[in-house]
Amino acid sequence: LVDADHFDRDQAEDESTHPFGRRRQRSDGRSRIQARDPFALLRSRFGIAHNLRLYTEEELMSIIERASTRLQLPTLGEDAIRALARRSRGTPRVALRLLRRARDFVEVRAGGTFSFETVAEALTLERIDNLGLDDLDRAYLRAIAEIYEGGPVGVDAIAASLGEDAGTLEDMVEPYLLQIGFLARTRQGRCLTARASDHLGTPDFPASPQLFDR
Repeated sequence: LVDADHFDRDQAEDESTHPFGRRRQRSDGRSRIQARDPFALLRSRFGIAHNLRLYTEEELMSIIERASTRLQLPTLGEDAIRALARRSRGTPRVALRLLRRARDFVEVRAGGTFSFETVAEALTLERIDNLGLDDLDRAYLRAIAEIYEGGPVGVDAIAASLGEDAGTLEDMVEPYLLQIGFLARTRQGRCLTARASDHLGTPDFPASPQLFDR
């Protein structure tokens, strides 16, 4: 027989409260804090709810054009502005950073002339491809494709393979890859999509079997 009072007390210790959430015991013996959502109770009190999204290419082009005027740059052609906007990962901060890098390149190596060719050459020097992916993004995708055969694989294993911090990958790499449809997050782990395989030039990987597939 099990003492009900003793069982409840043990369960309460396993799920003890914490200033930032509820502490739960993991299978490996370590405890994990399940964070509370401090805005959950307040969210329903507002009549209008908005979701954040990435900026469109046209919106980024407008931002780049205004920024170039403030930086007193020569007139940028539409093709050059679009090339910068397309590689900006839907983020104005990235767009402005790329604009400054392109300005430095143009002033030093292109005689101050902005064009699609000079902007593309500047971004190639920065190792940023036409989708805005950098070396870390491509290394992340190739690790899943070449080491883990397309996934599924956990982010900790990917981080160990790359020598990077798992939090860095979750915060800096994965959000954009999810937005453009290059990455799928499942309960088993991260998987490459067919779109990512086409971009990398690797063969498509078969869909991984589900837990209870026979």
